[in-house]
Amino acid sequence: MPQVSVTINGRQFRMACEDGEEARVTHLAEDLDGRIVQLRARFGEIGDMRLTVMAALALADELSEVKEKLQRLEPELAKLQEASVVSADRAQATQAAVIAALNAAAERIESLARRLNQTLVDASVPMG
Repeated sequence: MPQVSVTINGRQFRMACEDGEEARVTHLAEDLDGRIVQLRARFGEIGDMRLTVMAALALADELSEVKEKLQRLEPELAKLQEASVVSADRAQATQAAVIAALNAAAERIESLARRLNQTLVDASVPMG
């Protein structure tokens, strides 16, 4: 299992992760470290543990907001997916109708061409 070394709040940590997740773990650690730096700039030296807890609470708050937003958007997404299916069905029906109309028009044109040719042959009209 791969490991990655990250720095959070001035301390280095060795973290195990899944193959290919090294960059993601590094990015997450950098994000957390950046939040701690911002909190330290805002509140001063209030203790490492307190800064870390505040950063964790800020992340938990963001996660909670995203979950709530996702829950609000899920019904809308379901409606959009349903509309997409209905639209695809209509498009398929329209395409079938257009194909049928073109085939019918082609058959009429061929029928008219046959009758016209037959009329010319029966009338023995000299060509040219």
